Amino acid sequence: MYVDAMDTAVGKLIQKSNGGLTYFAEMKFNRLEHKMDHLACFSGGMLALGGTHLEEPLKSKHIELGKAITHTCHESYDRSSTKLGPEAFRFSDAIEAKALKSNEKYYILRPEVIESYFVLWRLTHDVRYRQWGWEAVQALEKHCRVDGGYTGLKNVYSDEPTQDDVQQSFFLAETLKYLYLLFSDDELISLDEWVFNTEAHPLPIKKVNPLYRGI
Repeated sequence: MYVDAMDTAVGKLIQKSNGGLTYFAEMKFNRLEHKMDHLACFSGGMLALGGTHLEEPLKSKHIELGKAITHTCHESYDRSSTKLGPEAFRFSDAIEAKALKSNEKYYILRPEVIESYFVLWRLTHDVRYRQWGWEAVQALEKHCRVDGGYTGLKNVYSDEPTQDDVQQSFFLAETLKYLYLLFSDDELISLDEWVFNTEAHPLPIKKVNPLYRGI
């Protein structure tokens, strides 16, 4: 089921920009829209992690695709003035991995990019993922830290971004959790024994983790 779903998604939605960036486009009414949401950036980690459970040549294909998507999502951060990513970013002859519309330029402390950094670090131990994570930490501290917590931004491309004065609940539950795990030892919530659900709750893997309890 997973392989069939990924084959369809990859075959119909994966695109490569003129600059060589790989991304998931959106399908609307049978037409491709060359836009990728921040929410979709979890897919880099998902494909890489899923690939580790497949046979070659599909294994290498999915892992490399996961790396490429995560690189693109990092570019969406790196191409902003704040080094934090927009809610959505687009691709055309004139723009790559940047938000175009005003209602796409905000940042609300989302976790998906950090999640993929964490997964790719655990799978590859490529230091770039920790470096990218640290860039995000520095940007959060510079632009989002306020008395009592952290706030989102209304425009990541502004040199002096306006804060939205909201700390989303998922910032604590997911974004900070994945940052903490990114810089922790692999044995802390090992991906060989635990799986994270969509809200970053770790669940023990059946027949692998002794903490699993059948229902």
